[in-house]
Amino acid sequence: MTDRLIFGPWIKRFLLEYLPGERNLARNTQQSYRDSVRLLIIFASAKLHKKADQLLTADISADLLRLFLRNIEEMRKCTISTRNQRLAAIHALAYYIGEQSPEHLAWCAQIRSVPFKRFTRIPVDYLEKNEMEAMLQAPDRATRIGRRDYGLLLFMYNSGARADEVAQLDIDALSLQAGRADSASFVRLKGKGNKIRVCPLWASTVVELEILIRGRRDKERVFLGRSLAPLTRFGVHDIVTRHARSAMICIPEMRKKNVGPHTIRHTTATHLLRAGVDINTIRAWLGHVSLDTTNIYAEADLNMKAKALGMCDTVQPSKRKRWRDNPDLLTFLEQL
Repeated sequence: MTDRLIFGPWIKRFLLEYLPGERNLARNTQQSYRDSVRLLIIFASAKLHKKADQLLTADISADLLRLFLRNIEEMRKCTISTRNQRLAAIHALAYYIGEQSPEHLAWCAQIRSVPFKRFTRIPVDYLEKNEMEAMLQAPDRATRIGRRDYGLLLFMYNSGARADEVAQLDIDALSLQAGRADSASFVRLKGKGNKIRVCPLWASTVVELEILIRGRRDKERVFLGRSLAPLTRFGVHDIVTRHARSAMICIPEMRKKNVGPHTIRHTTATHLLRAGVDINTIRAWLGHVSLDTTNIYAEADLNMKAKALGMCDTVQPSKRKRWRDNPDLLTFLEQL
């Protein structure tokens, strides 16, 4: 039995050669694809009573794929969005196999015919100005860890950076001009697909970052944990959720929101939009590829909708007095 019939070798080449080499996908995306394929292999092995290494490409039929997708929704309790992400990874694998092996073109077409499921997009959560300020006041800045947490939250609010971008941030990505109130200071963020974008930094953010990186080498990470090891994105998530819980004590309305690192990113976008920054600038600020992604914030902001509605509101004409009702000639002329 040749390698071209066995599923395993195709998976190895897909993950080790195609994704990093030809597609140049980010490491996180590669890991997401890997996890999707791994779940499919585990499910198929159990369903077909075959060892993973013995699975043939033809064993992964469209019907089996549909059962797998139903399983991750019903048994693993995944959302439709996650289900569609898993399917996208398997579609990409099928496309790769079909491209490399013409005898698998019919199989590729069957796999890629399995459709994505439509779902209702949940409006993005973001924090109001007072809620964001409550989060920034939550860390105890008298302690080293509290000062780091404050600097991290302020930086995230300033830049709209993702949790992974914050965790991976090196000191040499910062260009800090302390003592200047203008936007001469900036940060280079490496986003999805290794795309670089530049974000200006507030003077207050510069002050906090200067304290955090003082006396350290350029290649070190900006944000470190208690043991001075670099923070992971899970550590960033923990810091955000911990201080969000503290802020909820002062502002109980925040309990209705699921606050995480991406919430602060949404908050940055929404507040920029309210400040009158055009949507294309916000797209570049956040590192979005498509303007459609950025438009979500415009759709979600109720205040902006109300403001737009107010501009369309009809104004009732005031009832003007007839000139005969006012015998004073000068008053009559002033009213014209």
